[in-house]
Amino acid sequence: MKLSRRTSWFLAAFGVWSLIIWTTFVKNLWKDSGGQAFTGGDHSQPTAFFWVHLLLAVTSLVLGLLVGSIGVRGLRKK
Repeated sequence: MKLSRRTSWFLAAFGVWSLIIWTTFVKNLWKDSGGQAFTGGDHSQPTAFFWVHLLLAVTSLVLGLLVGSIGVRGLRKK
């Protein structure tokens, strides 16, 4: 399949966007002071909320990076 230059740029930009957004999300999740991510305020007891959102973030990061790499490969072939 051949990608247009515009589509390749979009996919590459999406990969960068995903990296920035989900990395920030994980940092904020780790710094949670509201008590949703960790019980007792310390990081020794993560809650189900933490694990579900961490899985969501890691999955989205991986998918975003895969999509971004497709875009970069499309740009290199032009």
